[in-house]
Amino acid sequence: MKEGFLITFEGGEGCGKSTQIKKFARFLEEKGIEYLVSREPGGTEVGEQIRNILLHSKAELSSTVEFLLFSSARAVHIEKIVKPALKQGKVVILDRYYDSSYTYQGLAGDLDLNKLEEITNFAIDGAVPNLTFLLDLTYEQGMARKKENPALANLDRIELKGKTYHDKVRQGYLAIAKRFKDRIVVVDASQSIDKVFQNVIAIFEEIYK
Repeated sequence: MKEGFLITFEGGEGCGKSTQIKKFARFLEEKGIEYLVSREPGGTEVGEQIRNILLHSKAELSSTVEFLLFSSARAVHIEKIVKPALKQGKVVILDRYYDSSYTYQGLAGDLDLNKLEEITNFAIDGAVPNLTFLLDLTYEQGMARKKENPALANLDRIELKGKTYHDKVRQGYLAIAKRFKDRIVVVDASQSIDKVFQNVIAIFEEIYK
């Protein structure tokens, strides 16, 4: 049996992750490659409950609390969903993973990245991505896309943190990409949907053999 392959999609608000994941899943299906699509936080009953708190709670949550909630959802997700699928040899596609925590709560939220990595390594139990696509887009471009799409118009608690925070998110992602350049590929998400997808497929086919 072929070993499982873990792919994560990362990026700021409005970068097009969901669209690219849907297209990528259809591509795998056409190729006859078994796959699983999931998201963070979420994927399990506990994870979805935590997601609701993180994205829609009216309470003020510090970066520390956010990170620990994300990590709790992540640990359950890895144990119940991700690792079993990888053991079955599937390509697992995640809409966000721990690079989001390093970026949103770490570099943008001013938490110590070394401490986050220690807790993350415990939570993921060795489940490191084989490949990560960072869809890079400015805050202004992402927000413009959301305004154009009624389905994206209702912003969640994290999306509402504003330009200064999300500019830090973008710079944080680019810094993380340089640090983990062996697995993170930066894709210009300002291109057309089809062009971005062509880039994603070309990179995947080069690595997944």
